[in-house]
Amino acid sequence: MRPALRFVLCGSVDDGKSTVIGRLLHDCRQVFSDELKRVERDSVRYGTQGKATDLALLVDGLRDEREQGITIDIAYRSFETPRRRFIVADAPGHEQYTRNMATGASTADLAVVLVDARKGVLPQTARHTRIVAMFGVRRVVLAVNKMDLVGWDREIFESIRASYGAIADEIGLAAVEAIPVSALTGANLTRNGTSAPWYAGPTLLTHLETVDIEEPPAGQPFRMPVQYVNRPHADFRGYCGRVAAGTVAVGDAVGISPAGNGSRVASIYVGDRLCDRAARGDSVTLTLAPDVDVTRGDVVAGADEPVEVADQFQARLVWMHDEPLAVGRPYAMRLHTREVGAAVTRIRHRLDVSNGSELAASVLELNDLGTVNLATDRPVPFAPFDESRALGGFILIDRATNATAAAGTILFPLMRAANVTWQQLDVSKDVRSRMKLQRPQCVWLTGMSASGKSTIANLLDRRLTIEGRHTYLLDGDNVRHGLCRDLGFTEADRVENIRRVSEVARLMVDAGLIVIVSFISPFRSERDYARSLFAPGEFMEVFVDASLEACAERDPKGLYAKALRGEIRNFTGVDSPYERPEDPDLRLDTEKLSPEACVDLLTERLDREFPTPMMEDH
Repeated sequence: MRPALRFVLCGSVDDGKSTVIGRLLHDCRQVFSDELKRVERDSVRYGTQGKATDLALLVDGLRDEREQGITIDIAYRSFETPRRRFIVADAPGHEQYTRNMATGASTADLAVVLVDARKGVLPQTARHTRIVAMFGVRRVVLAVNKMDLVGWDREIFESIRASYGAIADEIGLAAVEAIPVSALTGANLTRNGTSAPWYAGPTLLTHLETVDIEEPPAGQPFRMPVQYVNRPHADFRGYCGRVAAGTVAVGDAVGISPAGNGSRVASIYVGDRLCDRAARGDSVTLTLAPDVDVTRGDVVAGADEPVEVADQFQARLVWMHDEPLAVGRPYAMRLHTREVGAAVTRIRHRLDVSNGSELAASVLELNDLGTVNLATDRPVPFAPFDESRALGGFILIDRATNATAAAGTILFPLMRAANVTWQQLDVSKDVRSRMKLQRPQCVWLTGMSASGKSTIANLLDRRLTIEGRHTYLLDGDNVRHGLCRDLGFTEADRVENIRRVSEVARLMVDAGLIVIVSFISPFRSERDYARSLFAPGEFMEVFVDASLEACAERDPKGLYAKALRGEIRNFTGVDSPYERPEDPDLRLDTEKLSPEACVDLLTERLDREFPTPMMEDH
């Protein structure tokens, strides 16, 4: 029997994907009799074929899918014939669920792209094809379905094949097999049809049974991301993972990335069985001698061919989040078994899915494909996706909701990632703070416009200066005259505004200063990013709280009135959101407290939780 084939079935809404899979399962005798009876009953209520059995219901398992007649979730089914075993992912066709389709493509060896003969190649057809190519799928079957509804017209089939061929050639797909089919009758799907004597090629099932799976080239270096450190007792320490590439044998010299430590393989376990060697695809536990520091997310590699390490990349993305991608916004990045902080530093272009042209873009919207520059908060071991799916594919996760925001593939590291390093300085932050007799910190005031931030920040700055402390005040309006003068008030610009100010505040804290930041900073993710730049105890988030009504009533600059009249767009609290801090270090209710009382609370909190070195000595 040939090796198992994983394939993804994709196409637009109502192209017949679920019917294709149902027909394959039925004709290959992979449906139990009780399941078939259930589908026959359900066909009366949910089916689209009158009294006939609707085989699509074998796959459309969700109630919403049955009632709407569309596929929402990814549906995985396995079946086999005497010649091969198959795992098929039925991918959603609606543009809204493109994110699910990308999931199915990420592990597929082949893609079956379905096209309705009556509709031809659609923009969603091109989008799906570009996504499967992005995730390394190079073998595609173009299944032109519902040929029975166009009288098995050869000209229609050839026209669709030519249109799709232009897309495939532009993307660089190596092999496209075009097959005219009728999923409803099974013609050219599981048996040769007599209605199209002009077609002499294989059925879809025959092609799937005989197509060769592209194997990685021989001689690849050994790579294994560490998924788990196994310590069942004090005398055993093993490193568990799946071999992503190459082979490993007992006694082999290995290196651990990103640290660069070296060791040798002492033993290899597959399950609880000792083995002399392991190869790509094996799930193993390795022990090393001598034992070195290895953690989850490290990569064990051949000592002579270490894995690359970098913290800046060029990558392709499929954007999956309802909220647009904003440059500079922090996300969690999961690359193989490692999770790090990451942000897109530049959107190089957005891809026009219909013709492949590269379009300038400042954001990526839901289902957009684009090429970006990406930076991580620490160096990570990786490989370009074209070399290794396991080490080059990643997802970005929204830190606030834990939702998957994007799926991506690494193209290559950016050269400056290797050329730019931290310069070690002789005068440290500790030295500078001791000279100033204070503990440096960032006091971050957030709140809506007119909540009282600037007044409180100015009073706090003055009081601390009178007390002899070394401070600096970063005010939202002031920095827009210089550092951020090129930024507007869109969401993307607000994200970049806070990123720049956060980095400046970190430098000021490094200089030993108490830096007071007074910014609306409306998004939690950006405030969390700012906090992440500082050591524990160096960042204090202060929520200057006032209701929208109170802020609009104060309105010292007349901005709320203009925003409500539509004269100002993207104004926080009116047509742009403000995300209230969920757990601030200090909340100041400026509807109940005077500015002076707020400063009293602030200085009391600073003296108690962030004392100066001189105060600590006493």
